[in-house]
Amino acid sequence: MIAPSKTHSQLDRNEARWFAVYTRYKREKLVRDQLAEKQIETYLPLQKLTRTYTRKVRTVQLPLISCYVFVRITRDQYVRVLETADVVQFVRFGKELIAIPDREIELMQRVVGEMQGIEAEPLTFLEGDEVEILGGQLTGIRGTLLKKRSEKNFVIELHGVGYALHMHVDPARLRKVRPLGASS
Repeated sequence: MIAPSKTHSQLDRNEARWFAVYTRYKREKLVRDQLAEKQIETYLPLQKLTRTYTRKVRTVQLPLISCYVFVRITRDQYVRVLETADVVQFVRFGKELIAIPDREIELMQRVVGEMQGIEAEPLTFLEGDEVEILGGQLTGIRGTLLKKRSEKNFVIELHGVGYALHMHVDPARLRKVRPLGASS
């Protein structure tokens, strides 16, 4: 992942990068089509599901992640995306716009194309997880999650400092570096 501490926004003037945008509920396909009309590269991971109704069985394609569409854009295309009907906002970490690595989009494309019955859910943090802070003044700091006191109150031991800091950290600003029990 590109280091978020180097810039406030990872939009680049020349290099197109992947970003996620929030859409209005059940408007993902419509947003994808509108962005395609504007010549903006999009990716909407869809999964085939079989639905059984009272009188019929129907196969539908539903978004893997509700209210998300991925766009590959340069800085000049940013406003055009925001001006698209039913786009709510870009997904951010705090105030910072963070690019999604190409390999993560490619992995999602491979998995969604191969398998059925996939579910997407937000990551949960467990005691012992190695984490990195992705937003704010502490961006880039890594530590070990010692305790999870509540949904937004974590005790993180900072490596090399020798102290455990009690801090309120929004889970959207944390990224797992190494899960509990994973080898280095």
